[in-house]
Formats: sequence, structure tokens, C-alpha cells
Amino acid sequence: MPADLIHLVRHGEVHNPDRILYGRLPGYHLSELGHQMADVAAASLADRPLTALYASPLQRAQESAQPWSERYNLPIVTEERIIEPVNWFEGSRFQFPQVLGNPRAWPQLINPLKPSWGEAFLSVEARMLEAIDEAWAAADGGEIVMASHQMPIVMVARSVKKMRLAHDPRRRRCTLSSITTLAREGDKFVEVDYQEPAGDLLAASTDLGAV
Repeated sequence: MPADLIHLVRHGEVHNPDRILYGRLPGYHLSELGHQMADVAAASLADRPLTALYASPLQRAQESAQPWSERYNLPIVTEERIIEPVNWFEGSRFQFPQVLGNPRAWPQLINPLKPSWGEAFLSVEARMLEAIDEAWAAADGGEIVMASHQMPIVMVARSVKKMRLAHDPRRRRCTLSSITTLAREGDKFVEVDYQEPAGDLLAASTDLGAV
């Protein structure tokens, strides 16, 4: 029996004192505040009938899924397709518009509609929706949590609303530990809720890692 709802949960704040654009780089774990955010997110859906828990293979997503696993006694299923996109600027202190002063970066910035600096929006959309569709179909009813990353979640939200995938990364609606909830209507998914359970903690946080 397919799932009733799918909750796309962004990871919490990452320990990143050097303010690096970390992308898929290994070793970037949740900060103390990030763990608090993950706990708050898991508590926000208390007593919901969760039946499956997925997470990106990156450490920050796995750690963000842990409170859900402990609270609902669910194993974390690692899902490669909901990972952060690759990014040419990984490992740098990316700042816009300062990056325009680096001639080496110009070829990577030539097409923001694709985008030219990393995995194409269309590719991220396709793999995310494929993973979501398979998780929905494989569920034993109830609801599903998938711990992922900002850009992949934004791609899904824009896709189900029939919005252009190309967008300004500075204006994304997907804060740390936010929850974007989908339901199935006929042959497509629709967004039915968006919440920021860690909203009170955001002012003290640093949100880096994606463009």
C-alpha cells in the first residue's frame, strides 16, 4: 500500500568554521546547533505513522536522520539519489558577486539557467522524483521521511508546482531542518505543507554549502 505523505527534511546546521562551500566533500558533520535542529524537526511530527526513513549518504544528512530513527525505531536507508549535487566551487569560500573577480571561475558561471557550475537542475529533479516515486510505491502505508539537502528539495518543490527550475539560490525557500511535505494526487505529487520547526534557532545559525 503506497505512502500517504512524504516529508522531505533538510539537514541541520553544519560545523563549518572556515565557511567553506562544502558540497559533497566528506567530513562535514552537524554542529551542536545542527543536532538541536534535527531533534526539533523529528519532534515536530510526533505520533505520526512513519513507516520508512531515507537519508542521503552525506554525513550531515545521516546525522539529521538519526533522531527520526531513534524516535520512531526505524532503520536509516541510504538513498544515493537524494544527495547534494556536484559543484565546481566545492572547497572554496564562494561569495557572490566577489567570485566574478576570478577569471578561472568565469566559464563555470556562463549559464546560470543550467547551471554551468554543477549538476543540471533537470538532472537533480529527475533523480529526486525517481527516488520519491519508488519510496512512495514501496511503502507499507503511513508516511515517509527523506533527509536530503536544500537544492534537491527546492527542485522537487518547484517541479511539483510547475515552476521554472532555474532560480536565484539566494531566494530558496528551504531553511535548515525545514520540512516540505508531499502527497500523491492521481499520477503526480503535490506539495501539501511546508514548515520550519527549527525557526527559532535559525537566527543563531550559519547556512552555507550550496549555490
